[in-house]
Amino acid sequence: MQSVLAAGDSGNVKITPDIIAKALDGLAERDAGIARTLRAVGYPAPRYREPGFGTFVNIIIGQQVSVASASAIRGRLDALAGPVTPQSLLALDDDALKAVGFSRRKMEYCRLLADDIVAGRFDPDRLDRLDDAAVIAAIVERKGLGRWSAEIYALFALGRADIWPADDLAVIVAVQRLRNLDARPDRAAMDRIAEDWRPWRGIVALLMWHHYNKAAL
Repeated sequence: MQSVLAAGDSGNVKITPDIIAKALDGLAERDAGIARTLRAVGYPAPRYREPGFGTFVNIIIGQQVSVASASAIRGRLDALAGPVTPQSLLALDDDALKAVGFSRRKMEYCRLLADDIVAGRFDPDRLDRLDDAAVIAAIVERKGLGRWSAEIYALFALGRADIWPADDLAVIVAVQRLRNLDARPDRAAMDRIAEDWRPWRGIVALLMWHHYNKAAL
């Protein structure tokens, strides 16, 4: 595994605790901020999500609501239509989805995604065969799934180690602390800062979330 890391190419390596440790140890040797953060909070754990329609639904549900609210909505949806599939979601009318907690816009997004899957216009099972850029491009073509949603799916459901969610607020705040910046960096600045972390930017993102959550305790 060490030779894979030394090659400087995350390739198809999936994120595991061992990969996280080796990648961050290597980055810490040349980045004092990473080293300092590791000493302060330790290694982050992987974040796993099951690939497929259900995780996309979770991402849509979680847009602009709290984690607790999103979890409650998904729990009610599972109780009503679990396991959640394109077919089971399409079988629910507006009143049923509204009772679960869906806004009208989120109903639209989930139904469009379900329609695309049923009609063969979008196949989540094929995403793992694509490179990172192609994965992001395929997901953002779906209405209601922007770049952040695509990056979260690629990082958590596909385990892509170099995905960089530069627009995530918690990652932004953690990077600001890491680099002792006076203001929150914009996406261009986030991308510049993260260049030195290739090909493990997704693993650094896990560390940033870990650091942000620890600081909030």
